Amino acid sequence: MGGRNVASLDELFRPRSVAVIGASNRPGAVGTSLFRNVLSAGFQGVVYPVNPKWPSVSGVQCYRSVRELPETPDLAVVIVPAPDVRVVVESLGRAGTRGAIVISAGFREVGGAGVAREAALVATARRHGMSLVGPNCFGVLNTDPSVALNATFSETLPPRGNIAFVSQSGALCAGILRYGIAERIGFSRFVSIGNRAGIDENDLLRSLADDPATAVVLLYVENLADGRRFLETAREVTEKKPVIVIKSGRSVAGERAARSHTGSLANSGQDRLFDALFEQSGVLRVDSIGELFRAAKVHAAGLALSGPRLAILTNSGGPGIVAADACARVGLELPVPPERTVRALRRRLSPSASVGNPVDMTADAHAEQYSGALADLLAAPTTDGALVIATPTGTLSGDVVSRAILKGRGTSPKPVVACLFGLTDLTHEVGILEEHGVPTFTFPEEAVAGLGTLAKYHAWKIRPRTRVRSFPVDRPAARAAIAAARRSRSSVLPEYAARALLTAYGIPFAPSRAVDGLEEAVEAAAEIRYPVVLKVASPDISHKTDVGGVAANLPDEGALRSAWATMRSELARRASGARIDGFEIESMIRGGHEVIVGAQRDPGFGPVVLFGMGGIYVEVLRDVTFRLAPLRSLSAVHMVGAVRSAAILNGVRGEGPADLAALYDAIERVSQLVVEVPEVAELDLNPLIVRPAGQGVVAVDARVVLDLSSRSPRRTSPGR
Repeated sequence: MGGRNVASLDELFRPRSVAVIGASNRPGAVGTSLFRNVLSAGFQGVVYPVNPKWPSVSGVQCYRSVRELPETPDLAVVIVPAPDVRVVVESLGRAGTRGAIVISAGFREVGGAGVAREAALVATARRHGMSLVGPNCFGVLNTDPSVALNATFSETLPPRGNIAFVSQSGALCAGILRYGIAERIGFSRFVSIGNRAGIDENDLLRSLADDPATAVVLLYVENLADGRRFLETAREVTEKKPVIVIKSGRSVAGERAARSHTGSLANSGQDRLFDALFEQSGVLRVDSIGELFRAAKVHAAGLALSGPRLAILTNSGGPGIVAADACARVGLELPVPPERTVRALRRRLSPSASVGNPVDMTADAHAEQYSGALADLLAAPTTDGALVIATPTGTLSGDVVSRAILKGRGTSPKPVVACLFGLTDLTHEVGILEEHGVPTFTFPEEAVAGLGTLAKYHAWKIRPRTRVRSFPVDRPAARAAIAAARRSRSSVLPEYAARALLTAYGIPFAPSRAVDGLEEAVEAAAEIRYPVVLKVASPDISHKTDVGGVAANLPDEGALRSAWATMRSELARRASGARIDGFEIESMIRGGHEVIVGAQRDPGFGPVVLFGMGGIYVEVLRDVTFRLAPLRSLSAVHMVGAVRSAAILNGVRGEGPADLAALYDAIERVSQLVVEVPEVAELDLNPLIVRPAGQGVVAVDARVVLDLSSRSPRRTSPGR
């Protein structure tokens, strides 16, 4: 059912009538608590209990079956044994019910018969055009007073707010609701999607994008129903409102064997693909539930940080230093205030105060100094936002400092967050600040983490919009390379065939010739001109250097003859079972920087492009980044800038910059190739030599692994 057109999902969030199938009076039963929750939340529609065992449930007339209901319910909550769920949904579908929330467990999550049971449930819901949440879920909640729906088994209803929360984990939902209530975090909608047999996170994202009551969307996911569709959907949503995700499972549980550098790197770091997906779609990723809600708090307050420059105002040096360190971790800057602001601060503050950034007013600071100094900092053109830290002193109470912060902020549009550090019993004071749009945190680093996501989201919103470029392609040559592989039934293209395919897409290679014997190699080297490289050509050898299959920088014929003899001996000893198709004589490329550009067709994400610093150490250093193809021009730029060693390409220690424009061009061409040629399963250009500015790039080795069962490209969407 995921992927259907869901403009609003009103049948789930705004039903006029709800039937609870499996409602009960039995103490401790889920059907008992859930039905009572619907009643106690003040649901504004009509609710019907359905259970043949009870004449009434919680004082409400109970019906024996769906057929006996006086009207067709808009929404049904199903809490019956798993084997009976499909029959119940069938009866609901025949009656015309448009939405069902299946709380019951015992489906795909238990394996075996549960898998078939879930498939039958999905088929039934689809046949009747029903929106299906679950099975094995916590339920759905809508705090809109005109609806007041609590179709979950949580007895507590969170306050009304503008945060929507979508979770795969039902057990997590109960804790999140309690946390929200304790931290005064309000929700607009709350959905547990369970097994995602019907509605998934993509459907809900699309619906929440147009929900006026929702300003921020939070996601907890363990995996994605469809990574490619998530990219398309989330890109649209993040243009309107922030989406913040916690994706569990960052650690690598295992990796499958791969025949290329790209395949090995992608499969050993699957989590990097999620990072790429979130980066390209503008989704903000956090690592913990605490970070999730700290970020949500600042976004829900409607704050906008127009740049990374933060001012920190404190009455204690230690917390200010902690905040400064946190800024460095999240990419926020602490500019020194301009001279005009420094003079104003010196007139206002104690002579012992530090007026750099952080501004430390010292422990004797009073309320007027807080409000005045904050106003000075917000007026400075070098400040995009401010963090105010207050620690307890003899005269500084929570009430006094909170009012001083509001006075100092005044009408400034710049965001202000507060940390009332070490002050106790502040429920009232925190409430005052947050009611006036000043999010408040217990510790400085929490406040900084939230501000960091504001800056990152602003950068996403104002990013340049670029397009996916389409390069001219020698399509007959590309088709011929694939056709030859099909005829030979080889899943690995010989290097000369890989070169032909990549050359058809405009990737430049060093001059080379395929040879079979030594004399032919000598002739080819004389034609190409020394120095040359001798390489083995074999579909069975992925990493030639490991088996002595590469001899570089051969200056003359004597060196070539010697290298030939040595290579034949080493291959016989270290790769005796490998098929040898011949050898390559290639021009030796001097200078430049070695990088890797690769691609892989991932089963969950589709075509993925890799970039990193290349050569023989690429799998050791793992200084690589990924993006989903097809890439927009800006995404190629971001890929190069994302690796730790990117500064090398900009020129260091007297070296000039590398030809980055040519590198971006090559990355985009590989992206186009992997999208347009579905047979390509894995691809490596390693190394690709990036020459000095204006001299282009040159590929000196290529590896292409094919999936010859693939004949048509899967649907793709443009990257960032």
